Amino acid sequence: MSVAQAARGRLAVAGGLLAAGILHALSFAPGPLPGWLLPLLHLVTLAVLVRASLTAATPRRAAWGGWLFGLGMFCTGVYWLYISMHTYGFMPAPLAAGGVLALSVYLALYPALAAGLTRWLLAPGAAASTPRIALTWAAAWAAGEWLRATVFTGFPWLNAGYAHVDSPLAGWASIVGVHGVAFAAALSAAALALLWPALGAAGRDGGPRVIGLRHGAAVLATGIALGGWGLAQIQWWRPAGEPLRTLLVQGAVDQNDKFDPARLQAGLQRHLALAARPAQDAANPPALIVLPETIMPVFQDRLAPAVWQAWIDLAGQRDAAILMGAPIHARAANTITNSVIRIDGDTALADLQAGQPGHRYDKRHLVPFGEFIPPGFRWFVEAMSIPLGDFNRGPARQTPFSVDGQHVALNICYEDVFGEELLPALFPGDDGSPGATILVNVSNLGWFGDSWALRQHLQIARLRTLETARPMLRATNTGATAVIGPDGVVQAELRAMHAGTLDVSVQGTSGLTPYARVGNVPAVGGIVLILAFAAWRRRARHG
Repeated sequence: MSVAQAARGRLAVAGGLLAAGILHALSFAPGPLPGWLLPLLHLVTLAVLVRASLTAATPRRAAWGGWLFGLGMFCTGVYWLYISMHTYGFMPAPLAAGGVLALSVYLALYPALAAGLTRWLLAPGAAASTPRIALTWAAAWAAGEWLRATVFTGFPWLNAGYAHVDSPLAGWASIVGVHGVAFAAALSAAALALLWPALGAAGRDGGPRVIGLRHGAAVLATGIALGGWGLAQIQWWRPAGEPLRTLLVQGAVDQNDKFDPARLQAGLQRHLALAARPAQDAANPPALIVLPETIMPVFQDRLAPAVWQAWIDLAGQRDAAILMGAPIHARAANTITNSVIRIDGDTALADLQAGQPGHRYDKRHLVPFGEFIPPGFRWFVEAMSIPLGDFNRGPARQTPFSVDGQHVALNICYEDVFGEELLPALFPGDDGSPGATILVNVSNLGWFGDSWALRQHLQIARLRTLETARPMLRATNTGATAVIGPDGVVQAELRAMHAGTLDVSVQGTSGLTPYARVGNVPAVGGIVLILAFAAWRRRARHG
């Protein structure tokens, strides 16, 4: 082969991996493609990377291919960050596009790590069985996913597990969580890659020799799917208490209007009118009304007393608890938090104005650049018009809100992307407070317009319900406002970008999944053991 032919071949492989990464990004939420196709697309495109990694001439080339795959994946999958920075943050378009590209360049390092590490551990000329190849790849890929969710406060968006909410692999979520599902998906993709005829004997360009690939790969893929399907048949939860009648409010206030002082009152009145809508069943009105994140877009002490009194009056008239997102300046503690506060008919107006409502939840996992400024990046934040920032963090476990016998645990915005952080709320507190029977997420994804972010976030929430065996209520500004059962099924959903309400009955649940009891320890521990064994085998081969 001539030098020119070799160069063209490498260029074709690079282009193919970049394209595979772009297609891979389409598998994380319905939209361009139907939901049933997502798991298959995810496995096929990931198998392309597996094959390229196994047949790469060197670990460095494998890592380069993984980086190209990741670049295509993240530039496509999180494109909506451009909308928040440019359309609503008023950052110049080149700088906003550069921000998305820079983040994608960084995030692509994790697929690069997985590909390069796999190629290094499976050295050329070494006999390797199907399970060993598949397990090494799966452990390397899942390790990258876990690191991406952890380093620099974490960015676990587009974790492989979220592509499989509607596949048999979802059954593994209740046992080993999203990182375990990612491991199972990577294992399945490796099995699929090993079915390729080109890998039936020895890897191209000195790749690892494979023994009994096709038969072993077919058995492995079938076993993973059947195992997940079987686990999905187990009901880890049981009904707790009586169903809770709930009203979820979606205001659909344009992001530019939300923080405009001239339009502040109109936005507040819209939410108040929606929350005051007549109940669908007059004999069983909502006992809980949930509104989105930061429907009060300024600190509570900057609002006229009449604004708060209107909400107290509504709670009293409806005999309901109202949960709403609001930034809180607690004067006594001199802290500012992104919070959810509870308003009842007997809530004291003075307590609300002082930032000391009877019960509130403070966000603990803050968004970099939006809610806290990483060292050295103030210049970047100042290039955007972000109205709120530099919040204080809430504690790890906060007492659930009790409403009509149900115990409601809150999380705000992308906190539900960090599944292990939701688990403390499921257990009784040291103060004797009960564990949560219902999860509630309040978000404002208006920053991202009518983009893919809304559907991706819904997929993430669905997997959280599988991990925790709890229903989740989602009240958002623009979508996806929805009710998700403890089995991950969306029971009701509002149309995105339209104002409206969901008047629903939600059954709380109790019971703990294995994942809820131990979190990520088994998945991460298993990944470490597999990689350690692979490294030991490599060292033994090389004396």
